[in-house]
Amino acid sequence: MAQIIAGNWKMNGTAAGLGGYADALKAAPGHAALVVCPPFLFLPALAAALAGTKIAVGGQDCHASASGAHTGDVSAIMLKEIGAAYVILGHSERRADHGESNATVNGKVKAAIAAGLVPIVCVGETEQERDAGEAEDVVRTQLTHSLPDSFSGLVAYEPVWAIGTGRTPSEADVAAMHGAIRAALVARFPAAIPILYGGSVKPGNAAALLALPEVGGALVGGASLNAADFLAIAAAAPSD
Repeated sequence: MAQIIAGNWKMNGTAAGLGGYADALKAAPGHAALVVCPPFLFLPALAAALAGTKIAVGGQDCHASASGAHTGDVSAIMLKEIGAAYVILGHSERRADHGESNATVNGKVKAAIAAGLVPIVCVGETEQERDAGEAEDVVRTQLTHSLPDSFSGLVAYEPVWAIGTGRTPSEADVAAMHGAIRAALVARFPAAIPILYGGSVKPGNAAALLALPEVGGALVGGASLNAADFLAIAAAAPSD
């Protein structure tokens, strides 16, 4: 199965830069599946610019309801309508900045699946939780309560303390956590669910991270804003 390299622009990017970025991505290596998740307002233009390619676009969040009095929110159905194929859910920044609980994420995942989107569900521990030896327990709890029994999609492991800091766990730590996540997923779901690694993924460390057992791709933050860096990470994915 091809590895999936997903880019999370977060609250970054400009409308003026979309065309050049899309043109650059058309040179992406064919052995990795690329997904770009820009801010909501850039989604239609980026989807149009990438039409006819194998590169998909996605949202960074959605509401659990299909419609209603939810000022400032966007539904999964709306994302699908404007060209999204994926949606990132439960990112640590949403959990921290917006108080999203596992139950909240669970509801959003159900809405995404119902709308025909592929959810990318994020899990990960804080530095304090890792230092206390609780990392795997924290992640297993997030998986248990964030993923509905009907889950189909992707899981992204992002240690909170590595996001945007330039720090990454050791390769052994990444492999151990991905192994624990795989065991938890196999216990509940019959289909193989890809597990992405996220947290300061860069061209310089991508090959080593993507070669680890049970790493099925990457969720890339800051490096995805630069097309050349994003393509370099995609090129580092194993081709078999």
